[in-house]
Amino acid sequence: MRNYDVIITGARVAGATLAWHLAKSGFRVLLLDKASFPSDTLSTHNFLTHSMVMLEEMGVLEALLHTGTPPYKRAVIQFDDAVIDGCFPEVEGYSDCLCIRRHTLDEIMFRHTASQPNVTAIESFRVTGLLREGIDGAVSGVEGVRGNGERLRFRAKLVVGADGRQSKIRELAGGSTLISVPTDFASYVGYYADYKQEGEPHTELYKLGDKLGIVFPTGDNLHVVGVMFPLTDSHWRARFLASPSEAMQEIVRDGYAGTPLARRLGTARLSGQVRGLLGYTNDWHQGMGEGWALVGDALSFKDPAVGQGMPDAMYSAKLLVEVLNEYAGRWEVNWQRMAEAYQQKVEDKMMSRFRMACQFTKNVPFTPQERFVNALVAASPGATSAFLGIYNHAVEPEQFQAVVAKLLQEQGA
Repeated sequence: MRNYDVIITGARVAGATLAWHLAKSGFRVLLLDKASFPSDTLSTHNFLTHSMVMLEEMGVLEALLHTGTPPYKRAVIQFDDAVIDGCFPEVEGYSDCLCIRRHTLDEIMFRHTASQPNVTAIESFRVTGLLREGIDGAVSGVEGVRGNGERLRFRAKLVVGADGRQSKIRELAGGSTLISVPTDFASYVGYYADYKQEGEPHTELYKLGDKLGIVFPTGDNLHVVGVMFPLTDSHWRARFLASPSEAMQEIVRDGYAGTPLARRLGTARLSGQVRGLLGYTNDWHQGMGEGWALVGDALSFKDPAVGQGMPDAMYSAKLLVEVLNEYAGRWEVNWQRMAEAYQQKVEDKMMSRFRMACQFTKNVPFTPQERFVNALVAASPGATSAFLGIYNHAVEPEQFQAVVAKLLQEQGA
């Protein structure tokens, strides 16, 4: 039985990031994934400017840019009648954003991390159980099966679940769910060719009545288009279950009439299949216990409309490494302190956007005051920049609120 410092289950964005940083810190890492790369997955895959900094740090940004995925700077957001149009603020010298498809993104990150000294990587390995030891039953490793049927066990001082929102590691470890906010929406996504945006490439976000829509320029000369509608809408539920591709065109034509989305999708061609989820929950979980920890969606899954999944996956990985480095050589006697430190770090960094996602995920129309504020923001370049800065961590929510308060004061409201 082979021994490591850390075993990571899940080798996509969160797991690959964690393994890379651990290896750079001198830890011996075993990186496992049930998939064999390249491998697609249903997920958002958008990196805003602050994420580009982290991708450059890992040494994968150049390879990602060479895939031909078009970078973008601009966002056009339509909240009912208000259109907020501007560029994401620069972060540490980076002004571009990138929405790279998962089968490309995950393979590049996995192969790059797997090539690092101190990293052993195994694809097509499905974890079936956790190993435990001692009176307290601390996690001490994993057992599972390879694609060829070979059963193996591995030991480590720490096992990390980077295995998504339905994390097997979290389930086996008995991690607690601290916050759970169910969405009011179904969410469907498809990739389209010949989706023609005027001017420079940009992201689009729509909140019109009881429907949400998102668009990103991505690789292979495609745009990824997502729509969300209330789970209580039996008509659209039935249509999407019966014929997702036709339903996508119909809901955009009917629910987004008069918008650029309706015009552009009307002449676009679907590439592949329309896929989706009939509901999900915005979850925040316990991040660490004795011998185990969580990163990425396994730690916190949030509504895709706020576009925080990829950066939060990388943030949580880096924050966990900070804690592990601080207590290096003393993990076994400091699990409680480490768990508290990690939980505090991720809450400080990620909780405000999680709360924002919990608001987005509810089917609540804009109030008259919110519509008034949306119009003010749309008319102010400074407020537009501050609003977009919330998404890429260039501006904190309370800073944006101060900008809004100033606008209201100037309007005598």
